[in-house]
Amino acid sequence: MEGMQERRREDDESGKKDEEKDELPLMALNHVSRLCRSVKDSIEFYTKVLGFVVIERPHAFDFDGAWLFNYGVGIHLVQSKDEDRLPSKKDTLDPMDNHISFQCEDMEAIEERLKEFNVKYMKRTVEDEDNKTSIDQLFFNDPDGFMIEICNCENLKLVPAGSMGKIKLPVDRHNPPIELENGDGGKKK
Repeated sequence: MEGMQERRREDDESGKKDEEKDELPLMALNHVSRLCRSVKDSIEFYTKVLGFVVIERPHAFDFDGAWLFNYGVGIHLVQSKDEDRLPSKKDTLDPMDNHISFQCEDMEAIEERLKEFNVKYMKRTVEDEDNKTSIDQLFFNDPDGFMIEICNCENLKLVPAGSMGKIKLPVDRHNPPIELENGDGGKKK
């Protein structure tokens, strides 16, 4: 009996070591890179409309670009040398297309800002009847046609699908709540 318990203990410790070995030391999204028709126009858009701040960029880069930062994420702008690599339709707003998304605490303030700068946008609300909640979304394009979403997605709970214990959240950032199952199969918040 003691031998069996010892083997179980060793198996448990071995499993924990394997899990630790598989974990990556990633922390958070660092930056999003965007090609631009005009770095100057993109700087103006991201700083005035979205409140990003221009930061120093290493002088070793030998191409036109700019680095912006705020809200815990960077946006790296790179002057495009090939128009074919940029979105061809600058006015298309399709929530199912590629985009970056920012969480927001005051959707009305963002909507007012978009109106102030005459930015065309699409507004929608997604109802989640299962969780009796909804999220508001605003979709718009930057000057080069790359889509951006602003949402109050923190209203939705993250419910891990078979990855319990693997989600890592930075402790110094605002994160959506995670719904965990407690020992008796019930949900806890």
